Amino acid sequence: MRNILLLFSLTFFLNSFGQTSVLNSLLKTHVSAKGNVNYKALKKEESKLNTYLDYLNKTKPQKNWSATKKKAFWVNAYNAYTLKIILNNYPIKSILKIKQKGKDAWNIPFAKIGGKTHTLNHIEHKILRKYFNDPKIHVGVNCASGSCPQLGNFAFTEANYERKTDMLIKKFINDPKRNKISENKLELSKIFKWFKGDFTKKGSLINFLNKYSATKIDEKAKISFLKYDWSLNGK
Repeated sequence: MRNILLLFSLTFFLNSFGQTSVLNSLLKTHVSAKGNVNYKALKKEESKLNTYLDYLNKTKPQKNWSATKKKAFWVNAYNAYTLKIILNNYPIKSILKIKQKGKDAWNIPFAKIGGKTHTLNHIEHKILRKYFNDPKIHVGVNCASGSCPQLGNFAFTEANYERKTDMLIKKFINDPKRNKISENKLELSKIFKWFKGDFTKKGSLINFLNKYSATKIDEKAKISFLKYDWSLNGK
């Protein structure tokens, strides 16, 4: 019996690793170093993305998984299904153009994970944000838009999640197209307005930004927010 359980565990591990490698390969091939997606080319390999989505539909996160492994799984799922809904409607200029029965892209129930159907909003707000006290989730998940933190050209794993999200949040905060930072004046992404509570659980917003900002920000710096660019993050 013990040998059967070990064999099952090994088989599940290899399948999980293999499927994550499929997503990793697709992202590496079709996403630039700046996070721009070649949707036209990705569309030609949609069957590979579907293989990964089939794996998600058959896989339920286990209670014995570490928090980091769970986050990597759910962030990958969010991003894979975001790519899928774009491909389902491609060519398209903005994710905002996607509507189905009066619902926008984030509220369409189509993401099948572990035999259950979710919306993108449910994954982000009712799973990732609800159960994990991790503001870096906001640079992990990607909204397929110009002002969104760039989509990484890799899949997340238990081993790389912390390192990769650290890299992405540094890039995001110090990217002058997404955040304009000086010592006494901040023009920030609206992500910091919409989800301010996620970034201020352990101090002020400026305290959080100073962990990653290349420019030291004064605590009394003036804060305003930039217009959000919802144009497709296409190549």
